[in-house]
Amino acid sequence: MRTTVLYLFITLLASGPIAVAQIDKKATKETKALYKNLGLLAKEQILFGHQHATEYGHGWFGDEERSDVKSVTGSHPAVIGIDFSGLSGRSQDAMIRTSEALRRNVLDTYNRGGITTAAWHFSNPASGGGFYWKDSVSVAAMALIKPGGSHHEKYKEILKNVASFANSLKGNDGTLAPLLFRPYHEFDGDWFWWGKGHTSREDFISVWRFTVSYLRDSLNVHNFLYTFSPDNKFSSEAEFLERYPGDEWVDMVGMDNYGDFGRDGKYNLEAGLKKLKIVSDYAKKAGKLAAFTETGLESIPNPTWWTETLLKTLKAEKMNLAYVLVWRNDAKSPTHYYAPYPEQVSAPDFMKFYNDPYTVFEKDLRNIYK
Repeated sequence: MRTTVLYLFITLLASGPIAVAQIDKKATKETKALYKNLGLLAKEQILFGHQHATEYGHGWFGDEERSDVKSVTGSHPAVIGIDFSGLSGRSQDAMIRTSEALRRNVLDTYNRGGITTAAWHFSNPASGGGFYWKDSVSVAAMALIKPGGSHHEKYKEILKNVASFANSLKGNDGTLAPLLFRPYHEFDGDWFWWGKGHTSREDFISVWRFTVSYLRDSLNVHNFLYTFSPDNKFSSEAEFLERYPGDEWVDMVGMDNYGDFGRDGKYNLEAGLKKLKIVSDYAKKAGKLAAFTETGLESIPNPTWWTETLLKTLKAEKMNLAYVLVWRNDAKSPTHYYAPYPEQVSAPDFMKFYNDPYTVFEKDLRNIYK
């Protein structure tokens, strides 16, 4: 029988409070509760997440109440990833349709008691090229959207769309669904237009701080927890924090890391663990949440990847990580998937991962917003 999170809450609450440093003093009660409860859970367990889990999966799209994870285990992931990419850079009609679909997805998760995290593959607001950097097409837009930049007013309009979406997320109980908002991720690489090679440290930090301040203080978004997550291109705390905007601007710190966990057949679990520990140790020191914000092995050809690679690494040290999220299962590609589906070679091992008392799925969550 799986350990219930409700029992864990009681046990941890009895052991005393944890240090917290949430950056929005006006955050909704549910958002404050989520922040605190994630910190409590991270002491003993980790939530499992999957990107776009209920929007589509391996060979299907838009099925009611479906996810590949649920098809294998009987439970949705505890954390479900969505993307704000469709909230800008498209026609007004397209953005309205995207907002409506995302809203249903977030509220379905919230009403079930699950958690949503939002990435932002943000199309370049000053050029073509989409969210990736494309030579001869993309422009270095961070300097243009910061306060005083030529595209700053346009950026404010885009943030108004984000705020409108955030403030529309009223669940069945009449409360706003909290979101773990993760903008400008993997900024230490050069593949996105906001990446390290295309913007200065000062401009990156300026845009981050303005984004938080404008959403929180001007547009009254009080149901976001803000997550800072580079890729895995650091090996020390100083490198991890090189573009950190400051503790007063971040709720959660994380890392995206595919490279150390089997990408292209290359494993360096010692390096992956070292980097996770840097993230976790900084969070403990600063009173922040920590998470393994993206990882996974495409096509999961390793039949014991879940227990022998991922779980073994997560449990190797005393790390307080709130969740681990693997990337999406594409609806059309036969090979682009990061969570198992029924009959996939790693599905039996994933059941061992699911049944381990350390991992938490949606069915295990109780009163995460209380």
